[in-house]
Amino acid sequence: MIRVVGLVAKYEETKAAEMVSWLVPWLAEKGKRVLVEPGMARAGGRACSKQEMARKADLIVVLGGDGTLLSIARLVERPNVPILGVNLGGLGFITEIAVDEAESVLEKTLAGRFSVEKRMTLEIQIRSKKRKTKKFRVLNDAVITKGARARIIDLETYVGKEYLCTYRADGLIISTPTGSTAYSLAAGGPILYPSLGAIVLSPICPHTLTNRPIVVSSKATVRVSLRSSGDTVFLSPDGHQGVLLNNGDVVEVRDYRVPVSLVKAPARSYFEILRNKLKWGER
Repeated sequence: MIRVVGLVAKYEETKAAEMVSWLVPWLAEKGKRVLVEPGMARAGGRACSKQEMARKADLIVVLGGDGTLLSIARLVERPNVPILGVNLGGLGFITEIAVDEAESVLEKTLAGRFSVEKRMTLEIQIRSKKRKTKKFRVLNDAVITKGARARIIDLETYVGKEYLCTYRADGLIISTPTGSTAYSLAAGGPILYPSLGAIVLSPICPHTLTNRPIVVSSKATVRVSLRSSGDTVFLSPDGHQGVLLNNGDVVEVRDYRVPVSLVKAPARSYFEILRNKLKWGER
């Protein structure tokens, strides 16, 4: 039963503000308690942080793009809470619902007539001798990359207990199947069907041309050790502010085992989204 609805929006955009202004009273008329971010409080609803919304909402509606959805998805620890993503630009890969179909899809969702797709998330741990272990959860990817003036970096990589290789590259993208259509795709990585259980490793501009992206089981733990001293290297979880890595630091990645539930567009398949977004078949 959906009683509490959370609204997350890129509210500095006019279209998002307009949608929030009609959604809040529309939901209230249906007897739903509405939670909004502080920046949207003037539209009505109860203002709260994303963290509180992730704990209390029975349904979360995202108005924006894939980045807006990522900002809340990593906080939702209850896999039974659906996230409905409305894309305010073109069709997104994870914000599937178009603006003109938002009201009808939301109406059906509130009535319980919807289906979700479970998307795996990754747990990222940074282990260091110089500081406490840092932990993150990502829906798309974790990116290890050098600073603007750094040299090629060395990343010693293991899958489970087996040594894979030492990447000499500008960086490494470790992504979920959901994230396979994000930065990993731009780096030459494969597209994975989003409900698969797998981890993609895509080197960024590798020094050795034969270093290609590889897909490993989601049951494996991936460990990447930085073996470059004197370089500026960062880890960025889901595009958020990077964490500085020191020589010898280990980035450990595994299946978080708490998936995110995304409401599926009722009349659109994932393959249709790929065709439209990537212009497949066009001349």
